Amino acid sequence: MKTRTRAQAKLIIAQLFSGAGIASGYAVGGLLAEEISGRTAMAGFAQMSVILGAGLVAYPLAALAGRRGRRTALTLGFGIGTLGAGVVLLGVAVQFLPLFMLGMMMCGSSTAAGLQARYAAVDLADPAAAGRAMSLVVWATTIGSVLGPSFTEPGARLGDALGMNGLAGPYLISMTAFALATLSASTLARGVEQDTASNTQPAGTAAPATLKLGAALRFALARPVPLFAIVTVITGQMMMTNVMVMTPVHMDHQEFSLGAIGIVVSIHIAGMYALSPVFGWMADRWGPGTVIAAGTGVFILTITLGVIDALAPVSSMVLLSVALLLLGVGWSMFLIGGSALLTSSVPSHAKIPLQGASDSAMNLGGALMAAMAGTVLETSGFLGINLMATGVLLITLAFSVKAIPLMRWPGRAQPTGEKEDAGLEQSQVR
Repeated sequence: MKTRTRAQAKLIIAQLFSGAGIASGYAVGGLLAEEISGRTAMAGFAQMSVILGAGLVAYPLAALAGRRGRRTALTLGFGIGTLGAGVVLLGVAVQFLPLFMLGMMMCGSSTAAGLQARYAAVDLADPAAAGRAMSLVVWATTIGSVLGPSFTEPGARLGDALGMNGLAGPYLISMTAFALATLSASTLARGVEQDTASNTQPAGTAAPATLKLGAALRFALARPVPLFAIVTVITGQMMMTNVMVMTPVHMDHQEFSLGAIGIVVSIHIAGMYALSPVFGWMADRWGPGTVIAAGTGVFILTITLGVIDALAPVSSMVLLSVALLLLGVGWSMFLIGGSALLTSSVPSHAKIPLQGASDSAMNLGGALMAAMAGTVLETSGFLGINLMATGVLLITLAFSVKAIPLMRWPGRAQPTGEKEDAGLEQSQVR
């Protein structure tokens, strides 16, 4: 028990530093790309690079966790992010966009490692409290993520003092924070998650071998509930990314100060993480479907406020702050609800590959939205950005139709993936 508690504390510390590192550079990444390239559309590609990097590394990190344990995977993930922040600084120094984009992609590895940490927390938890365990690690990102954007202006002054491009200064803070996250992850006890997983197996039985990716995907695609869980995680990320990456650029075009942009980003990130323990408790108490349904309503309200701001003659700091707060809340509900639904609806030997594939797909989907967002903002304004989010939300609703009757709802028990598929032979799904 003490070993598990210490491991959870180290996961929380790693998340705190990782969140600070990601958020420190978040508000200025798009601005740097726009400055280096001279094109607004490239602002979206900068954030796309971070998300694309997270998407490309998410499954390999999950596969590594399956073979070598969470400690090795998390340490490598945060370590690549540390190197990435250094490459960003070099790319800005020489004003070479491809090198800058490569560094941004490498920074995405810290995002992927942070997302994997939530599943590491589930490995350590009682299955009945999986949602709360996951949400506590997600919540740990709150402190670092909210403080991160507040480092934007001090980081810029630090960069100026060192003779650098001021906007690159926050990435000095990112590099330091990622390094501290790497250090924390590297001290996790080896094999904790494997020992925990073995404790859930009936006495005298061996845990089935982990499915290969193709077999795991076929398993999920054939079942409406895990498929909907994966879609929820993906579309939540796509909607959040689409609106968030262009909000700092939209505000810059509206002549808001860098400090004001940092405040709105901080409010948004607080929405992403601060209430996650509540959503984890809701998932354990009333089922993940309840959390996803509530998140759908929050996203609808968010998009409505975004459309109102887009149609207004002058953007409102208050309206944007509320909209971005709710955008973060909706993302949190979809992430925790979808992740909890995926974990509870598949057997143990399918979890790691599907968790990795889900995280990879959510980041690749977000990267796609970020890549298009700059062009959409340039051609259709902030209204076009919110209409794109509306289309993605409609996709989520379409996949929910078959899953809703099979999901757990208040007053109705729903067997977990472990029980539902206890008799499943691996040969049937290979």
